[in-house]
Amino acid sequence: MGSVERSRKKVQLWKKAVVHFSLCFVMGFFTGFAPTGKTSIFSSNPVFATSNKSHLTPQPVEVSSGEANSRSGNVNRTLAETPVPVPARSEELEESKQQRREEESSKITSRKLVIIVTPSAKDRFQGVLLRKLANTIRLVPPPLLWVVVERQSESNEQSEILRKTGIMYRHLVFKENFTDPEAELNHQRNVALKHIEHHRLSGIVHFAGLSNVYDLDFFSHLREIEMFGTWPMAVLSANEKNVIIEGPVCDSSQVIGWHLRENSEGNADVDTERKLPIQISNFAFNSSILWDPERWGRPSSSVQGTSQNSLKFVKQVVLEDETKLEGIPPEDCSKIMLWRLQFPTGIEAVEDHTQREGRKL
Repeated sequence: MGSVERSRKKVQLWKKAVVHFSLCFVMGFFTGFAPTGKTSIFSSNPVFATSNKSHLTPQPVEVSSGEANSRSGNVNRTLAETPVPVPARSEELEESKQQRREEESSKITSRKLVIIVTPSAKDRFQGVLLRKLANTIRLVPPPLLWVVVERQSESNEQSEILRKTGIMYRHLVFKENFTDPEAELNHQRNVALKHIEHHRLSGIVHFAGLSNVYDLDFFSHLREIEMFGTWPMAVLSANEKNVIIEGPVCDSSQVIGWHLRENSEGNADVDTERKLPIQISNFAFNSSILWDPERWGRPSSSVQGTSQNSLKFVKQVVLEDETKLEGIPPEDCSKIMLWRLQFPTGIEAVEDHTQREGRKL
């Protein structure tokens, strides 16, 4: 009995050992067919989670400075090349500006040239008075030409003053010497008129003294003159309290009389040469009469004998017929637009003496 039980236990042990060995063999056999990668079945879930995160979260990208500049340049170039729509209002403003420019240019071409003739002399007030007159002329709309005449000298003070004014000017000099100041004054005016005639400077000529003071509207009315124009002038003196009016008495633009003054003898002071109480600064004329008198109803022979004295010729034309004179301003030529300040020095003293001889200065 004992030997039989002992043999049964041995058989059971062998069976267990065979079963255990078989299981281990089967497990080892299938394990050999499994993939040999680093990831295992158990690590698949974390990998899947990581791959999902890479799809959902933006990853940082390194960009070089060259690429960044090129990209920004492309962006800027795209913005610059993109057409910006211009508002209709700005286009209208540009058109209005262009129209104003064209109107201004047409006005300049349609305006008559104003030619201002100014004789000058060497005295202590010359520079001051020249700058004063220049400051007025600079405000006059173009076209305007300032003709300044003086005796030749070594000083260039007057040339420097004229150069800095910004005004279109002609600076004329002469070499002749005069002992009579009045003759020198007329010679300077003739030099200017000969220059105007020689170069055919077509415009309205006005003789402006250095001591003249103007209303700026005066120059716009000068351009309205066809042949001859005249106007009243107020004379002011530092030594006299009253103001003296010289020039025409008008009914609208028609000259109906003259302001007469009395000399030291109590008589009406009238220029005996011209037979008209009109001063050189009281009238202006169309310059074309100097080289084309027939245009104004005068024969060419009338210029003979006055070829060396253009001022005398102009005076003769005025002397012939007072009706040729146009009063300015046309609305009421009694309006004062020109004042004369008395400075008893140099040329200005000569003008004061010749124009109002016998008046106490």
